[in-house]
Amino acid sequence: MPDMSASVSVAMAHLVPLAEVDENKVTPGVLGFIVFAAMAVAVWALMKSMNRHMGKVDFKEPPGADGTPADREAGTAARTTGSPEAGPQQG
Repeated sequence: MPDMSASVSVAMAHLVPLAEVDENKVTPGVLGFIVFAAMAVAVWALMKSMNRHMGKVDFKEPPGADGTPADREAGTAARTTGSPEAGPQQG
């Protein structure tokens, strides 16, 4: 078997410069990763909660509701007076 110590020493010679740490370089480190991961989990939980709540909302309008302001006023007047045709008087 060939001697592997020569290739190991060459590999280590190439890896040593990668392991050196520059003291003047600022990095977020482990704490930065933990904060980022916590924020990501919080956003995921909020999105899941929002989807659950949006699923409970009923967007169906009652039949015959066009949504125009005059129709809404006529419907409000009809409910308060009791007559189906109660609305603005034309005169």
